Amino acid sequence: MDLEKLRKGIDRIDSKIVKSLNQRARLSQKIGRLKAKASKSVYSPDRERIVYEKVSSQNGGPLSNETLQAIYREIMSGSLALEKPLKIAYMGPPASFSNIAALKKFGSSVRYLPVNTITEVFAEVEHGRADYGVVPIENSIEGAINYTLDMFMESDLKICSEISLEISHNLLAKCRMDQIKRIYSNPNVIGQCRMWLEANLPRVELIEVTSTTKAAEMAVKERGAAAIGSGLAAECYGLNILARSIEDSPHNMTRFLVIGKTENKPTGKDKTSIMFSVKDRVGALHDMLVPFKKNRINLTKIESRPSKKKVWEYRFFVDMIGHHEDVRIKKAIKELEGICTNLKILGSYPIA
Repeated sequence: MDLEKLRKGIDRIDSKIVKSLNQRARLSQKIGRLKAKASKSVYSPDRERIVYEKVSSQNGGPLSNETLQAIYREIMSGSLALEKPLKIAYMGPPASFSNIAALKKFGSSVRYLPVNTITEVFAEVEHGRADYGVVPIENSIEGAINYTLDMFMESDLKICSEISLEISHNLLAKCRMDQIKRIYSNPNVIGQCRMWLEANLPRVELIEVTSTTKAAEMAVKERGAAAIGSGLAAECYGLNILARSIEDSPHNMTRFLVIGKTENKPTGKDKTSIMFSVKDRVGALHDMLVPFKKNRINLTKIESRPSKKKVWEYRFFVDMIGHHEDVRIKKAIKELEGICTNLKILGSYPIA
């Protein structure tokens, strides 16, 4: 079979794909109208999980599941835009890791709203100027993002979904490496590259800024300046990548949360996040953990933060496997309510 015949075969398949995609889009529009009548959110993380699982289960190759999921991410992004123009807030500017995480979750067909701080992400969603927000919650090297944890103390927004993003840091600049006098980046990012920086650029000044994209902006403006950021930041700002993958750990992951005003149905593969307060007394934390052990619930994360209301009073943030509607989790939370204060379910959502 010659090249021309193979290409004609692809053309015929492409015509069928376009027709099928538009048929799917028309069904999505009908679903959008039904959701609007019922005052339901157009974005459904539980349905998203089902679609990805079905696509993966039907995949006979040669395309990988990851490739198919990337294709369907854009298909669903286009469908969401047809159902209702969604606006997603994230800590910007564009090309930040929060932007990359948002694109990974929502695709390129929705509208994005870059803001300056995590606080502003929460505010945009709370005031209805954005439908959802994307915020970082923890990094596999640096640990929890305390700003995000603190915001949940005051906010009534729910966690709707999570995003796991593999982080790769690059040294970006207009100049040569031996001409670099200062390096800009987010403090967490600098921490994740500290050993490389000490080994390769020990005398260079490290300057903290709000985001890796802001760092890229500074590297463009200042002579002898460099930034640590993503490949997308290099592309957007016309910087050269002087060194790739300079992070100290090859397994550098950041977990992001999607925040909004909606709650999810159980999918069978969920995670639940809660927050509660305890007084500073002997055995307090032990007593809090007993209901989870008693009901055989797997806890995946425990973090504590000062409550900022009373001296030596702490808020605990706990992630567990399961949905808050599951019988065992319901029972554990009910028992926990009797021995703690200010318990709040932050949300149940599909595991990334």
